[in-house]
Amino acid sequence: MKFDVSSSELLSVLQVASGSINPNPVLPILEDFLFDLKDNNLTITATDLETSIISSIEVLSADDGKIAVPARILLDTLKALPDQPITFTLDEETNGITIKSSYGEYKLAGDSPADFPEIPEEKDITSITLPGDSLHKAITKTIFAVSNDELRLSMTGVYAQVDFNKIIFVATDAHKLVKYTFGNISSESTSSFIIPKKGFNLLKNATSGVEEVKMSFNKKNVFFDFNETKVVCRLIDAKYPDYNAVIPVDNPNTLALGRRDFLNSLKRIAIYANKTTNQVILNLTNASLTISAQDLDFSNEATEQLSCEYQGDPMTIGFNAKFLLEMLNVLEGDDIVIELSTPNRAGILLPSEQEEGENLLMLVMPVMMSN
Repeated sequence: MKFDVSSSELLSVLQVASGSINPNPVLPILEDFLFDLKDNNLTITATDLETSIISSIEVLSADDGKIAVPARILLDTLKALPDQPITFTLDEETNGITIKSSYGEYKLAGDSPADFPEIPEEKDITSITLPGDSLHKAITKTIFAVSNDELRLSMTGVYAQVDFNKIIFVATDAHKLVKYTFGNISSESTSSFIIPKKGFNLLKNATSGVEEVKMSFNKKNVFFDFNETKVVCRLIDAKYPDYNAVIPVDNPNTLALGRRDFLNSLKRIAIYANKTTNQVILNLTNASLTISAQDLDFSNEATEQLSCEYQGDPMTIGFNAKFLLEMLNVLEGDDIVIELSTPNRAGILLPSEQEEGENLLMLVMPVMMSN
C-alpha cells in the first residue's frame, strides 16, 4: 500500500479523530489510528470503545490496503513538518510504515488492522437533520452543567429528547440545570437517550461552522454525520431523573439586570466568599440589588450595589458564585432575567430575549444561609 497526501491536510483530519483516543487506553491497539485505503479515499478511525471518530480524506494512490498506525508518533511527525506532499509506504508483511518528506525518511512500526475493534454499525436507526449552529449552541449551553459523579451515571451525560418537530437537551449535576430547546426539525417519532459528556464535547470542536448534522440513533448508540466526519457515541444505559419536577413553576419575584455588570460584580465579590461554599448573598428591594459575601474564618467581606428592575417582595437569597458565573458566561445578550419564589427554592436564569425557534432555561439551587 502506498499513497501521497498533503501533510497539513492529513494532520487536520487526524487532529479531529485523535479526540477520541484515551491517553491511558485499556488496549494498546486503541493508541492507533486505523487507516483504510480504498479508491483514493483514506478513511481514518480512532476509538476508545465508548466514542469513535471516523474521517476521510482524498489521497493519490494506485492500490488499496489497511494498517493500524501509532497515533502519537504520527501526529508529532506531521506537526513538526511544514506543509508539503508526503508519501506513505506500507510493508504488509511486517506492518512497517515509511513516511517520505522533502527532508528525509521516517520509519515506524504499525500494528495489524485485524486487532482494531469493530465500530458500531448504523442498524435499526432513526435519523433527523439538525442545523449545525443549533447543535453547536446546544453543546456550549449544556456541557458545563453535566455531573462528574460516576455514582450518578445518568447525570454524567446530556439528555436528548426528540419530540417530532423539536429537540430538548438537558444537563444537570443536582446543583444546576440547563434545558435548551430548539425547533425546525422533523422527526416521525419521539425518543430520548443520554449522550456521554466526552462524545458531546468532541462534537463541540468538530461542528464549529458546520451547516447541518445528520443525527441517527438506536438503542445503544448515537451517530453524528457531517462533512467527511462521523462521531459515534455509545449511549449511557441509565434512566434520567425527572428534570421537570425540579423546575419551579410559580415564580412571582422577577429580577431584570445587565448580564455583564452582574458578571463582573460577582467576579469581584466572589474573591471574598468562603472558599468551601462560594456563597454570595443577593439582597433584593424595589430599585436595587445588593451583592455581598463574607468569609468569617479570615474576616474578609465585600459588598456592591447594582441598579436593576425588581418586581416582587423584598428578598434575601444565597447562591454559589461559581455556578452563577458559569451560567452568566454561557448566556448571551446584554440583559438577563432571574425568576425567584422563596429563598429555599431554585432560581431560574433566562436571557431577556430568546432567539426565534429556541428556548433556554437555566436553574440554580440556592445555598442555605446560616443565621
